[in-house]
Amino acid sequence: MEILTNLLGAINGVVWGPIMLVLLLGVGIYLQIGLKLMPIRKLGVGFKLMWKGRDPKPSKADADQASADQDGEISPFDALMTALSATIGTGNIAGVATAIALGGPGAVFWMWITALVGMATKFSEAVLAVRYRETDSTGYHVGGPMFYIKNGLGKKWLWLGGLFSFFGAVAAFGIGNTVQSNSVADAMDSTFGVPHWLTGVIIMVLAGAVILGGIKRIAKVAGKLVPIMGIAYVIAGLLVLIVNASQIGEAFGLIFYYAFNPMAAAGGFAGAAVMAAIRFGVARGIFSNEAGLGSAPIAHAAAQTKNPVRQGLIAMLGTFIDTIVVCTITALVILTSTVWMDGEAGASLTALSFDAALPGFGNQIVAIALAVFAFTTILGWSFYGEKCCQFLFGTRSIMLYRVLFVLAIPLGAIAQLGFIWLMADTFNAMMAIPNLIALALLSPVVFKLTRDYFAGKDVLPGEALDHDK
Repeated sequence: MEILTNLLGAINGVVWGPIMLVLLLGVGIYLQIGLKLMPIRKLGVGFKLMWKGRDPKPSKADADQASADQDGEISPFDALMTALSATIGTGNIAGVATAIALGGPGAVFWMWITALVGMATKFSEAVLAVRYRETDSTGYHVGGPMFYIKNGLGKKWLWLGGLFSFFGAVAAFGIGNTVQSNSVADAMDSTFGVPHWLTGVIIMVLAGAVILGGIKRIAKVAGKLVPIMGIAYVIAGLLVLIVNASQIGEAFGLIFYYAFNPMAAAGGFAGAAVMAAIRFGVARGIFSNEAGLGSAPIAHAAAQTKNPVRQGLIAMLGTFIDTIVVCTITALVILTSTVWMDGEAGASLTALSFDAALPGFGNQIVAIALAVFAFTTILGWSFYGEKCCQFLFGTRSIMLYRVLFVLAIPLGAIAQLGFIWLMADTFNAMMAIPNLIALALLSPVVFKLTRDYFAGKDVLPGEALDHDK
């Protein structure tokens, strides 16, 4: 076990090291330039489409023009909420705190840069997911990196799609299951005194009732729970910022100054070089919004839409909401308190920062938010994992995967997760390699579809492009 742990540790150092971060940023920058900054320029269009996409029924134009194999199972809005259910999680609470604790306030700036670049990556992933999706033997639509590798790059690249699916199916049990249930169990125990095993059983029962119902039930729960909890967390964060209003200007000053200047040790803070700010800001940003990992397009492939670009415009909002909105709220809460100077890290730093402004119940807000975010992450990743398993072993493997996934939840709540976290984190990063290769090779398809859409060449009859004028 020690040899295996050391081997995985060495691999993890490479896959989450500078080369991988440069690769993730490099592909994202290339896509952003190729799209002529469209994801940033058309952010408002994306929000309009998201609002219209709440209707689970296709538009009249879609209904008239789309054949049965072009419809999806869930609304475009619910596809985004399913993707967000998997991305808004421990990274927004613990990940941001870790980035600040290890990289200083400047890490937040590099998280923002990662998000702006990642919007192009997430847009491209969803475009390709809808463009190259298939209908399985049960009539459901399936897609994601493994399918745009298979159908976009051809059969000779099938092995690359298989690698992605293997890494994704394994990573889901860790980063999307046991690690999440363990985080919730720790928070419930330290805040409310609930035993780890009881938390595990409760999550298993609740998650099982949703997961065993498949994507429609997952999307229905995510479509309601994610907006409610996300908005509630942002409101709680804004309350803290109102209390700490006099410190907000200074917090922004720290973010921008230390993004380009080293920070000396102060109090319990060990200090951080500029490279540390970049490294931890980029790494935690990617961990939080998952742009480039290839997970979110699996959800977007099930959306009820005929046009890949429309779903891409909605999908890119996931990165914006996750990092620019939710992570920024967490970061400002931490930096407007003085707790971050005391050497704390992770979720406890976020909890202490909330509690400093809202004494007595600030830590409870974080514990509840962490529990709900982790729960929705389990739901989202169960779908990602089962689709990866389905690609490898066929439709019959889906129910077995769901059952095993649900049974693993209480085990994670009571386990010591050092090795599991290392393995999951490693496989999570290795998902990105096949996906980034496919994104780079298929980028001309993304660019052409996007040009055609905004030129009005791929518009359904009767549908105006007034939002593009």
